[in-house]
Amino acid sequence: MRVMVCYATTDGQTRKIAEYIAGVVRDKGHEATVFDATSAGGADPSDYQAAIVAGSVHMGRYQTALVHQVRRWREALNAMPSAFISVSLSATSDDPHVRAEIDECAQHMFHETGWNPNVVLHAAGAIRFSEYDFFRRWMAWLIAVQMGKGAAPLSDQEYTDWDSVERFVERFLAAR
Repeated sequence: MRVMVCYATTDGQTRKIAEYIAGVVRDKGHEATVFDATSAGGADPSDYQAAIVAGSVHMGRYQTALVHQVRRWREALNAMPSAFISVSLSATSDDPHVRAEIDECAQHMFHETGWNPNVVLHAAGAIRFSEYDFFRRWMAWLIAVQMGKGAAPLSDQEYTDWDSVERFVERFLAAR
């Protein structure tokens, strides 16, 4: 099976997750092609038998390039097995209200684009304090504290549960 993996990233963690997904797909004996939504203009999802799309939530929204591509590809995506991986720090939370908020972000994008993925995973992202300016470092620290992660400033933290991502991709492939 040929699988398209398209992602959009702000700080790089979603790219890392997309590349990991492609590795899992290949390890299971399938083909995987990874596209960055910002430069995937020539990609055609109808050349694939399945698609996995990943984007990160920032300020309640996904990257504009990702939303644009999904809207453009909605017919092809809806005609094949497809999955969405939503990456956010909020995915680290066990609070049902926080989980409902991140699900609402995904549902809003699906409504906005007309895409109906078969399955959705909310995956935790990362904080890269060392790459942020003062304002972003302060905001990231505040979010980490609110999520109960208590990250120390300038201490980069990766929260992605790689086993969970792998199991999600394996289940998605097995269902096809």
